[in-house]
Amino acid sequence: MCGLVGVVTSNDVGVCLYDTLTVLQHRGQDAAGIMTSDNGKLNLRKDNGLIKDVFRTRHMSRLIGQMGIGHVRYPTSGSSSPALAQPFYVNSPYGLALAHNGNLTNTAELSRDLFKEDLRHINTDSDSEVLLNVLAHELQQQGKIEPTPEGIFSALSRFMSAVMVVLPQL
Repeated sequence: MCGLVGVVTSNDVGVCLYDTLTVLQHRGQDAAGIMTSDNGKLNLRKDNGLIKDVFRTRHMSRLIGQMGIGHVRYPTSGSSSPALAQPFYVNSPYGLALAHNGNLTNTAELSRDLFKEDLRHINTDSDSEVLLNVLAHELQQQGKIEPTPEGIFSALSRFMSAVMVVLPQL
């Protein structure tokens, strides 16, 4: 049971994401993270701990942009390593971030397939990182310079879940 939030607005989203995660803190006390998108530049802060401990003023001043996602973690699998804090990020294609709540039952199989097909290396034992890399692989297979809403939904059609994605430009 984790807490997830996604915001798109004409103002900076950092404080809105922080405030919303504070309200969702009861859904996860192990780790917290926020990623924002500011004109194509992705800004990320995540670590173990409560919202008030992970995000200080100096961190919030860097979380600028008009789109963002946030996550509070309640671990149901994996270790308590800070590396498992979300959102997860991959730079190819486009720069993608994902916040996820749930469990994959075929994580090992998907990880092997990702390596065989795309030489993607998974850095943690998180099923969320695997999910993000499957999405990235599906988008990369499309070979588009710019992502389109149709392409994103096509890539997501393989999943049976709700996914929040931050793309620098859309």
